Amino acid sequence: MLLKRTCDIVGVLLALIISAVPMAIVALAVRTTSAGPALYWSKRVGRDNRLFSMPKFRTMRTDTPVVATHLLGDAARHLTPIGSFLRKTSLDELPQLWCILTGDMSLVGPRPALFNQNDLIALRTAQNVHLLLPGLTGWAQVNGRDDLEIPEKVALDVEYLRCQSFVFDLRILALTVIKVVRASGVKH
Repeated sequence: MLLKRTCDIVGVLLALIISAVPMAIVALAVRTTSAGPALYWSKRVGRDNRLFSMPKFRTMRTDTPVVATHLLGDAARHLTPIGSFLRKTSLDELPQLWCILTGDMSLVGPRPALFNQNDLIALRTAQNVHLLLPGLTGWAQVNGRDDLEIPEKVALDVEYLRCQSFVFDLRILALTVIKVVRASGVKH
């Protein structure tokens, strides 16, 4: 646990050094291409099913309903002019580095559910996945991301719960870089 937290802090500090300028550019681009703030804060479910606020660069218009993207029907019509690009490149996720610094998230773990994704929360709780700190990336992310149905996602989360280790986390981080470069599994 201490090793994972130390790696999280060192990893985030390195990521912040590398991404500070790109994050400033993205924030400016979000503000100049659509009305509203650069960041969108959403209520997410963390360890032990506690809620926390998670920031992302805003990719959707400010009047978009607060539901999982796959429930929007035609999600593309809610995207900001640069929303699709931010999602495909995963640049919208960079502000979550803050949540890793504060201890609400880890670099690797199950992706945090939205507060109203009751089906996902219930399945994770039944399988003890809720005991894990959510992650910026995870085993489900590198094995399908948006292409996965909720039971498949939870099965991968359970596999991560059983097999978690420093080496497994490094493997997931390496696979994440590959998936982000290829924009694999991103639907919107």
